[in-house]
Amino acid sequence: MGGMERGMRVWISHRTSYFYHQPVALGLHRLMLRPREDREHRLLAFTLDITPDCRVAWATDVYGNAVATAAFEGETPVLVVESRAELKLVGAPGDVPQLDPFAQTYPFAYSGPDWTVADPFALPVYFDPQARLAAWVGAIVMGPAVPTLALLQDINTAVQRSARYEVRAQGGTQGPLDTLDRGIASCRDFAVLFAEAVRTLGFAARLVSGYLANPGGSAPGTASTHAWVEVFLPGAGWVAFDPTHGTMGGHNLVGVAAGRTMEETTPVSGTYAGRSDALRQMLVEVEVEVTA
Repeated sequence: MGGMERGMRVWISHRTSYFYHQPVALGLHRLMLRPREDREHRLLAFTLDITPDCRVAWATDVYGNAVATAAFEGETPVLVVESRAELKLVGAPGDVPQLDPFAQTYPFAYSGPDWTVADPFALPVYFDPQARLAAWVGAIVMGPAVPTLALLQDINTAVQRSARYEVRAQGGTQGPLDTLDRGIASCRDFAVLFAEAVRTLGFAARLVSGYLANPGGSAPGTASTHAWVEVFLPGAGWVAFDPTHGTMGGHNLVGVAAGRTMEETTPVSGTYAGRSDALRQMLVEVEVEVTA
């Protein structure tokens, strides 16, 4: 007989509001708000409401993200985009990814088919002419052959300890060397530092934006969007690492968009025709409720 399925029920509300000094003509807007689904993340319900009225077309991008494109007519003094989602998360803390035997020890080489897909994600994005980041992460590699998961978790912990967490409402991400130099980072900055660090070792890593499902409600990233990294490991697939908290596994993470850069995962982006200073205020409100 099967036992009761473990997991958490999660409700997410994400509201982005733009207020303009005078009516503007909105251009196309790209919306990445629908949570991704996999064996540990089951999407039970999703709604998307937009003011003013518009035409919405859905598509799947090259990374497998669900993308809604909103097309507007006329002018408006306000734009409100609100998504609501309900999910069941069936993973558990402590679940250990099962790697193929050849990938259990670093270094290893991706197989041909895997490398065809993983190659772009293994290429560093940020310019580092003095190889400072490679030297920083190289000091964490203890010996010529080390357990892969232990190495990645050591890097995860080192990234978490490299900077103090700060909430930064404005968009944009600082480079990995800036994070090491400043010692202050948002979740996006921690994620970029971890991704770029493991890429210098040849790992394929992608940035993920989404939400943290935290029953306690006080951890960094709980009341806002969150960012982390997934590393492709043969046998296990894409494995989540959250360097803001130094954790491995996606049992409490709800991914919405994944990409090679953080900018490719922006939840709401678009243009308007009007004065350059027409935008009066932008508000982002995120609520995440969790029950066992």
